[in-house]
Amino acid sequence: MRSKLLLIPALLVAGLAMAAADKPVTETPLAALPYTPSLDVNAMDRTVEPCEDLYQFACGRWSQNNPIPADQARWSVYAKMANENQRYLWGILDKLAAGGAERTANQARMGDYFAACMNEDAVRAQGLAPLQPLLERIDGLADKRELPALLAALHLASNNERFFFRFSSGQDFADASRQIAFATAGGLSLPDRDYYLAKDAKSARLRSQFEAHVAQLLELAGASPTAARSQARAVLKIETALARASLSKVDKRDPYKSFHAVDAKGLQALTPGFDWAQYQRDLGAPEGLSRFNVTEPAFMKAFAQMVKQLPLAELKGYLRWQLLSSHAALLSPELVQANFDFFGQTLNGVPQLKARWKRCVELVDAQMGEALGQEFVERNFSPALKEATLKMTAQIEDAMAARIEKLEWMSPATRRQAQAKLKAIVNKVGYPDRWRDYGALKVDLNSFVANVQAGQAFELRRQLAKIGKPLDRGEWGMTPQTVNASYEPQMNDMNFPAGVLQPPLYDAALDDAPNYGNTGGTIGHELVHGFDDEGRQFDGQGNLKDWWGKKDAAAFEKRAACVADQYARYTVVDDIKINSKLTLGEDLADLGGLVLAWAAWQAQIADMKTPPERRDGLTPEQRFFVGFAQWDCNDARPEALRVKAKTDPHSPGRYRINGVVVNMPEFEKAFGCKPGQKLVKPDAQRCRVW
Repeated sequence: MRSKLLLIPALLVAGLAMAAADKPVTETPLAALPYTPSLDVNAMDRTVEPCEDLYQFACGRWSQNNPIPADQARWSVYAKMANENQRYLWGILDKLAAGGAERTANQARMGDYFAACMNEDAVRAQGLAPLQPLLERIDGLADKRELPALLAALHLASNNERFFFRFSSGQDFADASRQIAFATAGGLSLPDRDYYLAKDAKSARLRSQFEAHVAQLLELAGASPTAARSQARAVLKIETALARASLSKVDKRDPYKSFHAVDAKGLQALTPGFDWAQYQRDLGAPEGLSRFNVTEPAFMKAFAQMVKQLPLAELKGYLRWQLLSSHAALLSPELVQANFDFFGQTLNGVPQLKARWKRCVELVDAQMGEALGQEFVERNFSPALKEATLKMTAQIEDAMAARIEKLEWMSPATRRQAQAKLKAIVNKVGYPDRWRDYGALKVDLNSFVANVQAGQAFELRRQLAKIGKPLDRGEWGMTPQTVNASYEPQMNDMNFPAGVLQPPLYDAALDDAPNYGNTGGTIGHELVHGFDDEGRQFDGQGNLKDWWGKKDAAAFEKRAACVADQYARYTVVDDIKINSKLTLGEDLADLGGLVLAWAAWQAQIADMKTPPERRDGLTPEQRFFVGFAQWDCNDARPEALRVKAKTDPHSPGRYRINGVVVNMPEFEKAFGCKPGQKLVKPDAQRCRVW
């Protein structure tokens, strides 16, 4: 995945009201998407020597021209584009919310949802009433044998893993053509288990702040100060125990550590005292489920033991907290503010709550994304753009095939398997061939929180209905308006939504060089994910299968270790270094992707009757590399960088640029770099994988 843009539910922490003490970000709806060229000379700082710091040379003035908005933790080319898309979609939704007989069913559904979301007076008047039925069920829990039915109701209302675990569907790692039930570890409020376990002073202080926040939210919901503090201590104790039983982010990158298939008896044996059959009935899962993937068996055992030992009052306090916290950003301004103060400001350093319109657009995008995507695509994506993207993708795949064929370290048997996987990749460009049906999602113009809960239940039921059915390989995991791209190892497909194929990422008005450096690098990046340290463990059909010879695997790991060792030396913030075991897949994809994009660009210009010309004081080769660098011009708050260092598999932008080109002799030649400059390595020290 090229970029890390979280839309929902993670960004519910951003809130739905404005902070009175902060100057608000002033934005208006857009009638059309703004234009920025894919090579922006105004973003460059030409006083910097590119052989010392290509990132600063290409992006040095970008941060000056694009300061981090007050409602954002980080800002980047991708984030700015996503924000502009939101402003554009805001204009569309505003018109749909106004009503009118000419609206289609989906347009009416989105318009009414958006209107209900924007009605803050109604939300304030309702207070906690939308949660009251579930709060009463929690308060009325008299016997732990009632927990399965209660968790089913909570999961349907929230569709997240905050209530101990997540139960949904997924492709069977052993046979990617079938979908089975997945039980996934959860139960944590903080971004990662290390927040609970780390011994340093900053982590200890953050845990104290978290405990105080839990108490504050519980008190705002009606608990006495003494009871709120007591319940907050219990919540931290429970979540810390769950964290100890959870896999680390690095371990979760190993698919073998997340694949533990069991039958119904095996699932029940992991959690004595928790009735899975009852839970599935109340959740509405298909009957007679016989195969489950329990991603973390040790966690499930710890969950069962915890439920057995916890006093009923502490269990109810934990569930009450999770219900309030997972809905806080949807409720009254006081709860929104308290939620933001911790998750937005304390944790990520964001000074200002997002405007309500922005949160409402994000919610529509999350819950009716393909319906909204139809509106976006109709206005912003042409057949010519799709054709150009597919052509570039084919050139990059050809480059990968040629490189595989010439790899000295790969045996003929493994090479054949690699070529077969490459040929099997499906390329999804722009938008899905078949749009999702939202007919079963009911929206009430007068009940915003109920609409969100209905959307969560709709999606969870949609996922559960897949179990036991043939895999739909045409389904997309991203909405068309998303500014991102992805490779899915079990689908063995690449996804390039219409939103990521717009200027300044792909710019049909400019020459090929920056487009191949930017979008070509993205395509290559996603392609290499199919062969990185994680993706290479899946075959061409998406099955978890070791198709590598032992010597080939060892040779790959040796070359990958070169990249890991390089990135482990880079500093994220303060004295925190990149966790290169966490970022290795993305770092490999960045490097391999640009190598492939360069080869594809060379093939493109080889067929041109007139060679590309020098523009803006840059040679075509320099334009390729500056175009590449400018895809990730970015800035971030120190607090956000600390979160990123623990949780994000992407390295910081500066190193995603400089860390790549230092390994490419083509860059050295393009800028006439000399030995001793920072981005020059002796050839023997360069990292080479693909």
